[in-house]
Amino acid sequence: MPPNSDEMKIFVLLPRIPYPLEKGDKLRAFNQIKQLSKHNEIVLCALNDDSKVSEQDAFHALQPYCQSINFIKITKPQIALGLVRAFCKGLPLQCGYFFNRKASKRINALIAKHKPDMLFGQLLRVAEYIRHKNLPKTMDYQDIFSYGMKRRADIASPITRPIYNMEYHRLKRYEATIFDDFDVKTIISEPDRTLFPHEKRNEILIIPNGVDHDYFKPQECEKRYDLVFTGNMSYPPNVNAVEYLAEEIMPVVWKTLPETKLYIAGATPDPKVKKTASDKIIVSGWLDDIRDAYAKSRVFIAPMRIGTGLQNKLLEAMSMRLPAITSPLANASLGAKPNEEILIGSNAEEVAQHIITLLTDKEKAERLAQAGFDFTNRVYDWGKATAIMENAMISAIG
Repeated sequence: MPPNSDEMKIFVLLPRIPYPLEKGDKLRAFNQIKQLSKHNEIVLCALNDDSKVSEQDAFHALQPYCQSINFIKITKPQIALGLVRAFCKGLPLQCGYFFNRKASKRINALIAKHKPDMLFGQLLRVAEYIRHKNLPKTMDYQDIFSYGMKRRADIASPITRPIYNMEYHRLKRYEATIFDDFDVKTIISEPDRTLFPHEKRNEILIIPNGVDHDYFKPQECEKRYDLVFTGNMSYPPNVNAVEYLAEEIMPVVWKTLPETKLYIAGATPDPKVKKTASDKIIVSGWLDDIRDAYAKSRVFIAPMRIGTGLQNKLLEAMSMRLPAITSPLANASLGAKPNEEILIGSNAEEVAQHIITLLTDKEKAERLAQAGFDFTNRVYDWGKATAIMENAMISAIG
């Protein structure tokens, strides 16, 4: 780091290319890079396991914020070999999926070339590449992966439950094992930190997500849908939420409001999601602009039962002044005031009644929407959140 300067050269290592922004980890990485680049030099290295991602589009989107951009393809044979090695070594399969020796050599060469002041890894999936480097290091755990896996194990079929349980125990052990390898540790919310499997968990900084309020702002638009649920529709917690909506919640709503339409908007819908499609449940698939889904809908619904971390979809919807309904699990991370800024449903009946209330009481819906809008604008800001992490990095470098 230059003398008498707080400017850092930060080597950012990601498990995925952070563009397009259809997944939560990509959204978080993109915005943190954008904020960190205001005062620091960013060297980006991102793994790429998705042949459908346009590296050229991603490069153009990231170029304004990065001094150097490097994408490393990981192939299916490399992934298969990595999974086998991780299984034999007792490592989480998620680590094995993303780690291979060829990529490691490339990453080592980039670090040697750029001589960064700080290594910043997003998610424990990339920890094996940098955990033993003799440089100041930051790990953004983001979510408590182990507990998320435990929740998935709890609802899994008898055939797959042993696999999820194995991964849960490996993740729990690994999260604690790498803790002391990093100088700065961050996580997305207080509930995630509370569940973290380490006695020094309070050393982990809570760095919430933000929302781009200039982008996700209220729009006047003709309403085509009563309810909307958004997200990456191949992500298991979202798939579970869609099934919950289709099988348990909407049938209760339809008894009172039979014409209610639900819009499922998001990329790569799982076959289970596609199966729910009907004249009253519309499954969109990829949308060029997710704001259209919010703007054309009356109420946002996110009845999450599994998963961890902060739901970006809630921030976006509330920033666009939609009244929102969610679960106790999702609001534990969000922190909105129940019945004032958001409605909380603990079971299908409660969620359904909240939907009916908001669709029939326009004044209450408007009050809730405005309070949620004020809450997200007051609390969730990318600049403020990233500044906390940036200051910790500066202190770690000394």
